[in-house]
Formats: sequence, structure tokens, C-alpha cells
Amino acid sequence: MIELINTGVYLINGKEIIEDDADADAKLSRLGVSVSREQARDGTIAAGILRAHNKSDDKSKLELKFDSLTSHDITYVGIIQTARASGMDKFPMPYVLTNCHNSLCAVGGTINQDDHVFALSAAQKYGGVYVPPHLAVIHSYNREMMAGCGKMILGSDSHTRYGALGTMAVGEGGGELAKQLVGRTYDMSAPPVIGVYLEGELSKGVGPQDAALAIIGKVFNNGFVKNKVMEFIGDGVCKMSVDYRNGIDVMTTETSCWSSIWKTDDKVKEYLQERIRGTDYRELKPAAAAYYDGFIKIDLSKIEPCIALPFHPSNVYTIRELQKNAKDILSKTDEENKTSGLNLNLILKYHNGGVWAQQAVIAGCSGGIFENIMAACDIIKGASIGNGNFTMSVYPESQPTYLELVKNGAVETFMKAGVLVREAFCGPCFGAGDTPANTELSVRHVTRNFMNREGSKPNDGQIASVALMDARSIAATAVNGGKITSAAEIDAKYNSYKFFFDKSIYDKRVYSGTGNPKAQTELVFGPNIKDWPKMPALSENLLLKVVSYITDPVTTTDELIPSGETSSYRSNPLKLAEFTLSRKDPGYVKRAKEVQAMGNEELKKIIEKIKTIDGCLQITVENTGIGSAIFARKPGDGSAREQAASCQRVLGAGANFALEYATKRYRSNLINWGILPFLVTDEKAFTSGSFIFFAGIKSAIQEKKETITGFVLGDKIIEIKTTLGELTDSERQILIDGCLINYYSRY
Repeated sequence: MIELINTGVYLINGKEIIEDDADADAKLSRLGVSVSREQARDGTIAAGILRAHNKSDDKSKLELKFDSLTSHDITYVGIIQTARASGMDKFPMPYVLTNCHNSLCAVGGTINQDDHVFALSAAQKYGGVYVPPHLAVIHSYNREMMAGCGKMILGSDSHTRYGALGTMAVGEGGGELAKQLVGRTYDMSAPPVIGVYLEGELSKGVGPQDAALAIIGKVFNNGFVKNKVMEFIGDGVCKMSVDYRNGIDVMTTETSCWSSIWKTDDKVKEYLQERIRGTDYRELKPAAAAYYDGFIKIDLSKIEPCIALPFHPSNVYTIRELQKNAKDILSKTDEENKTSGLNLNLILKYHNGGVWAQQAVIAGCSGGIFENIMAACDIIKGASIGNGNFTMSVYPESQPTYLELVKNGAVETFMKAGVLVREAFCGPCFGAGDTPANTELSVRHVTRNFMNREGSKPNDGQIASVALMDARSIAATAVNGGKITSAAEIDAKYNSYKFFFDKSIYDKRVYSGTGNPKAQTELVFGPNIKDWPKMPALSENLLLKVVSYITDPVTTTDELIPSGETSSYRSNPLKLAEFTLSRKDPGYVKRAKEVQAMGNEELKKIIEKIKTIDGCLQITVENTGIGSAIFARKPGDGSAREQAASCQRVLGAGANFALEYATKRYRSNLINWGILPFLVTDEKAFTSGSFIFFAGIKSAIQEKKETITGFVLGDKIIEIKTTLGELTDSERQILIDGCLINYYSRY
């Protein structure tokens, strides 16, 4: 079904696959192809788009300028505040501000709507696009109105993916958007490109989420596409509708890839023409000879309806497997989660010959797509979800999509079946809507099923969970009263529905000020919107205290800074920081503040011990900074939200220690907030409460030292070796200056 090829691969004329082995040159010669590996590297779709957006003369060291930016109401206030403090006086490119995350969560009184009013005033003042609440989720609006072939879009949400429309889109932390807003570039080494070759056709009842989960299950844990570009090619692409492609594409974030791109065809052209943007189309395909750094071959005809069990989209089984081996699979999942202190008891969901869910949700940029909803409608038509505990909600991705559901009768069909049809909202994806009851299982066609993404609070004894499924199998499950059922088991007639896009919905409500800043406009600050506190620059020497030590295989950004009810405080750095690690390590905030408040007398005692280290006699309180630190084996999987790093910094963090970082975006967030992203190999050299000292850390960064020596101050002083990984010159200076705002204030 899915084959991974670890060697490089030549793709000739879009069809011939030649692995880069000892016989590669001979095979190329027989085909009459004479091309070097480097020449063929330039033949990928991704290489062409990156080349067009690279402002440096070195194609291996990219300095990218994006065509447009996008943010939602959890992230845009902090980004605009950072850019203002860094000297921005207008948006230099289209910047879309959507309001799809904090539109229902009512925590904190008026502060959600205060943020929305701030965003409108910012769009007016700086020349941006403001999409009011409930009108569209962030990625759906960008697919409908902004994406186009050959473009690049940068968004402050991890699921910023528009590859199926020929746009290379990247989800990053807010600091990277702030750089674009002040005229700087996005700097990185050229990413490897992985070819994803699709052949065959998906079977009846198999949806885009099934294909996405099958891919994620195959490539996430082995890091096959981590920080790389996934380029979708092959004849199987043309056999999919654009809605199907969008549904798979948005989920590529969960593979840990950096971005994605698809070849384009007449179906993409028609999609853009329907949205009055036909001029944004051009055909994208690999050159006659293209070279990929790895390859994934997928036979779509062999993909079955899938389910991702808690607590990760990579925990994938076919629904058929789950039905056949439910006791073993559910018991295994329960045991895996006990290592995190959770007694999930999924095994109790198995009874009466099946696995039972209590809730179903189809929502957002992955589930709320028109064709997904209509397929679910075809299955549910004439049925009832019952009047028991099982519930179901559908959230269309945008008002234009909602209007079509009204016009073609789908809303009536759902309502008659007992299904609630709601507005465009991302809440079910991050725990701000449709929170199930304690111990309940929710099946959802959304992007993630991390712990407490459904809104529960495990630390308070509230444990619920989400399994990811495609909208088709969710509808089949609903028809069976909550018994998890594959859509392949349902003999449904799937109709073909024409989508009619009504742009006037946006024309009448969206503020479009691109290229027309009104500098005289006053920003509207609600009482919760606060400026960033001042961050200290890096001292010559640095003393760190490890105040949280996490040994989970992966630590998500949801664990670093919880989503859900905390979202309303994201415009208030000090208030939000109080929630840092609150569900993973509730004592973190208190311990971090204790380090932040450490007085000179206590510091002097530690420095006396430091002076016993060779070469450290000149260490003083005056030339030594102090900060807190966390250790996690692999932190940063999940959301792009910069608050996962900024909250640590607000509480005085100076560093993270890790065996590896789960994503580039989390590591970038650390750097942009002046937090040193140390890599270590021996996690047992220190523990929670350890002091670690770095002499001459500032000079080591300036001198680009590959290895940096630290000292663990215990009964015995232990030397450790660390690295900071690859850093650009500007990233080094940001770390030295203490954060991105400080860095720009010098210019």
C-alpha cells in the first residue's frame, strides 16, 4: 500500500522511477537521459518555487520572501505587537487576519472580541485583510481567496498548507511572520524534497482523512519526512478532486514535514476559476528529469478506512483491524497512556460486539470541506443518530460552503437526522468547543487528537479522548448509534454535487485593505492586550537551573502551553505565562519564578563553587546571567504557536535542553525569544533541580563554536558537551540580543 524508498530517486517524464543506486547511471543512459543529480534536483516543483522566492545568491542557503501572510485570533495580536516594537509602520504584503479560534470560547469576558476589534483596527492602520468571526476558518479562507500556483504563504498556524493548489505554505511561530512584516527574510538551509507518488484510485467509502492517516502512520515515527517538503505527483493525483487533495494536504503537518506541494491540473484550474481567480492558475509539474531525496509510493486503491486512536494522528489502525482485534488494540493503547499517568480505560468502549463512541464531530480545515460534508450527508440521509447520549455536530469550513449546504438541502437532511450544523469554527480542533463528558470517546474529522485537545483537564481528573476518522466513516458510525463503523461497510449512494462559490459573502463583510494603509487609524486596545515585557540580553556567562525534566518520548506544544480555555489570554503575555506546562508539570511556574527572583547573595554562593572550575576565577555576579531551563527528549510537536516558547521566556527561561526538537517551528520560536536550543546526548548527566553553568557562552555563539561545554554543579562538578545546532548569523545575533524585538531595536 505504502512503500518508502530511502535512497534518492530520479523521476523521468513523471513516470519512470529510478532509484539512485549503483545501476542508476546505466538505467538513465538506456532511457537516453543525461543529467547530473544536482541538475535533476532543480527539476522538482518545490525547487522551482523556492528558487523564485529566494533572495540570496546561494540556493543551498535560502532567504525567502513570501507572497502573503496569515494569522488567526490566537496569534495575530502578539505578532503585530512584536512587529510594532520592531519598527513596522505598514504591512508590506497581504496579511490575512482571521477570527476562527477565539470566536466561541467565552473565558475572560470581553477579551476575545477585544482582540477582534484590535485586529480590524490593525488591518485598517497597516493595510491588511480582516475576516470577521464565524465567516471562515483560517485555511479555508486562504484556499478560497489567497492560494495560487507557484505562490508561497507563511502562516502562524501549523496547518498552513495549500500545496494542493500549487502553493508552498509554511506554518511557523509568530516571530517569523514579524520578520516578514519588517522587511526581513525567512532563512534556512534548502530542505530535502520527498516525492510522494500516487497511483490508483481511492475506493468507495474511503476519504481524504483515510489516505492522510495512512501516510502519517507510515512516516511520522521514523521521521522520514521531518522538516522536508512532500511533493505529490503521479497519475493518482489527477483521479482525485481538489477537495480530496486539500483534505490530505492539510494533514501533512502531522507527518512533521516542513511544507507540501502538488502537481496541478485542470481540476485546480476549475477550482480557482470558480472562485473568480483563474489568473492564479498555472500548470506545475516536475521537469523531464527530477531528483528526490527520498520517495513514497502509494497505491491508493489499497487504502482502507482508518482510525487514529488517542493521543496522536500516527496511532493508526484500519477500522477493520480495530473491529477484529478491539480488545488487544484498546488494551495496548491504554497501557501506552498509563506511562503518562493516564488511566484512559478505552477497553470499556468495547462491548456489545463493537467499539462505541459517544460523540462525533466533522469540522474545520480538514473535515468541514464541502465534499466531506456532502458524503456524510449521503450516508445519513433518512436515518437518525438517535435520542440517546450519542451526539453529532458538523462545522462547515466557511460561509460560502454553508450557503451551498443550505441551498442543496444538506442542512435540512442533517437536522432531520438529529445532527447540529454550526458555524465556521476551529474550536473542536483545540478544545474550545464540543467538549465531551468525562471518560467519553469522540470520533472527529479534525486535524489532531492530542491529549486534552477535546477540552478535558486530565490534571483535574477529567479524562476524555478523541479518535480521528474520515467524515464518511463518522457518518456510518452515527447511523449505527455510535458503534464505530467503516464507511466501506455502508452501501451508500454517493451523489455528485456542484459547488457554486458566492464571493459576495466575503465582499460584504471582509475588510480588504491590502496596499491601502491608513496610518491615522488608532489601534484599539482592550484591557487584556499588553505589550511584551522587556527581555534581557545574553550575558557573557550563563547559569541555568533545570526546573522541569520531561522524559516522555515527545512533548507537544499543547503540553508546553495548553490550548482551550487559556486561548483567551494569548494577548496578555504575563497572564498567559501562568498556564505554562500547567497540565504536564503544574509546579513549573512556581519554580521558574523562584529562579527569576534569585537574589545576588544566593547567586554569589553558587559562583564561589563555579570558581573552582579551571579557568573560571573571573566569573562574577555582574558578568553572569541566570535563567531557568527545561529538559524534554523531543519537545515541540504540534502547533506553531509561539507562546510555547514566549511563555517560558516571560518566566525567565534561558534555555531548552533536548535530545532533538520535534519541529523546526518550535526551535525557531525558541531562538526568536532568546532561548538557547541546546542539544544533548546524555540526558542522565543532570536532572530536575540541577544547576548548569556555561562560561563564555556569548563568545561561543559569536565565534560559531560547534561544541559548547557546560558544567553540572552537583556534589561533583560534571562536564557536559552540548551543541546549538545549525544557526544563521542573524539567529546568533537574536540569541545574543535576547529576543527578536531587541535585535530589531538596534537598527
